[in-house]
Amino acid sequence: MIKADLITGFLGSGKTTFLKKYVEYLVRSGEKVGVLENDYGAVNVDMMLLSDLAELGAELETVAGACDFDCHKRRFKTKLIALGMSGLTRVVIEPSGIFDADEFFDSLREDPLERLYEIGSVITVIDPAENSFSELSDYILASQAACAGTVVFSKTQLRSEKDIRDTVSKINKTLGDNNCPRRLDSFIAKSWDDLTDADMKLIENSGWHPADMIKRHIPEDCFGSVYFMNRSFSVKSASALAKRLLSDDSFGSVRRVKGFINENGWLEFNATASELTISPIKNGQDIIIVIGECLDEEKIRRAAEL
Repeated sequence: MIKADLITGFLGSGKTTFLKKYVEYLVRSGEKVGVLENDYGAVNVDMMLLSDLAELGAELETVAGACDFDCHKRRFKTKLIALGMSGLTRVVIEPSGIFDADEFFDSLREDPLERLYEIGSVITVIDPAENSFSELSDYILASQAACAGTVVFSKTQLRSEKDIRDTVSKINKTLGDNNCPRRLDSFIAKSWDDLTDADMKLIENSGWHPADMIKRHIPEDCFGSVYFMNRSFSVKSASALAKRLLSDDSFGSVRRVKGFINENGWLEFNATASELTISPIKNGQDIIIVIGECLDEEKIRRAAEL
């Protein structure tokens, strides 16, 4: 049977960056790997960031949004069936940052997926600087950590030990508040550049945990995104917009601003409250996406016109 891994984590945690490192390791280890990007957004920008994996021989598939939940779930299942018939040995799934892991477990228990797949490892990526969420966001992060075989902290070279301790304490408090007996007492907190194949092997074989906790309803309209497609931003204008949106709660709780900018070549643009990164990329398209909670789309679009 094919092992299916889930790489989950909140908005802007670094899931896609970790997925690239993990899949590169799996390919080096002789695995035939498929990657399924499962995003509720209408445009799946992260797939462009994974093009290098196709050159390594990984098979890439995506499920983008722009449809209701049931339609999205059917597309997700259909893509998994297709990957299951492709002679792969491992499939790695990266969902959106707003994801109920039960969807992953429930899908793999349905026919015919239960005959094609077995659950491999659940890996939760957490940025220890992002520890000031709303109550609902805290719940989502805790529920992702609750079922993880491994929790991997991102950007540790930029964070302090106190950032990590505070984040662990907040996750454990939320787990307790939701009647989950698990506590986060082990994790990987080292620079990803220092991760060895031995580290990756431990992650690969870490498995998962049953997440026994109170189930909360996540309103479909609570988290969302605002797209600026086929519009050319400069680094200066995109940076100014991101800084304004991320620092002013009147736009909603903006968690991330990401996309691509064509300025003397394509650049990947990624901004959160704690950092801004701009780096060269082979291919892109003119798009900036604002992601967050309870967004005021009209006000965000007006701000982008200034």
